[in-house]
Formats: sequence, C-alpha cells, structure tokens
Amino acid sequence: MARIAGVDLPREKHIGVALTYIYGIGRSSARKVCEEADVRMSTKTFDLGEDEVSRLRDVIERRYAVEGDLRREVQQNIKMLMDLGCYRGLRHRRGLPARGQRTHTNARTRKGPRKTVAGKKKAPAKK
Repeated sequence: MARIAGVDLPREKHIGVALTYIYGIGRSSARKVCEEADVRMSTKTFDLGEDEVSRLRDVIERRYAVEGDLRREVQQNIKMLMDLGCYRGLRHRRGLPARGQRTHTNARTRKGPRKTVAGKKKAPAKK
C-alpha cells in the first residue's frame, strides 16, 4: 500500500484519483504531480513500483503544503482574521457564514440546529 504524506492511498483506484485523498491535493494538482514525477495517471495504486512512489513523494514534499502543515496554516489564517477583528473574523467568531451568504433562511450548517422559541402555542379551536 502506498503511503504518501502520512496518508494510505486506496489500492484499487487510479493514482490520479488516489492522490486526491491527501488534504491539499485536488484533481488538477494530482495531474501536475503525476506529470512531474513521470507516472501515468491511469496506473492503479497497487501497480506502482517503489521508485514511482518515492518520486511522487519527493514531488509532493518539495512543491506542496499538505495535510498537517496546510491545516495548521489555514487555522492560523482564520485566527489572525479573528484577532484583527475584521468582518470575516467576526463572522468566524460568531459561527456564521463568512462569504456573503444569506442567513435569514438556510445557513443551518454553520448556525447549527434551530433554537425554538417558547411561548408560541396555537389557541385551542372553539366549537
């Protein structure tokens, strides 16, 4: 099993898709990595030789911030925005969408489950 950047790549997938399991590498980055490492994208992960895996690993370590380093960098950027007190930082601090989405309806993923307001009961129907 190929292990790159601390991630076990799935054995049965093409290497172009398997590389996307690494945080920070998408489809286009995976294509560039394969071209630079001289590995065909259609090769299955279990068919890779040790030299091909080491070439892929070298390219990724040299060119890309991935996994823990990238996650740490993103968290530091968000923390910096919050410390500055800018609009985006305030939205992060309050747990609301930061990129201009509407919140009157929707935004339940960021806002969490609805908080029901007590005291609104229907009046019993008169006969």
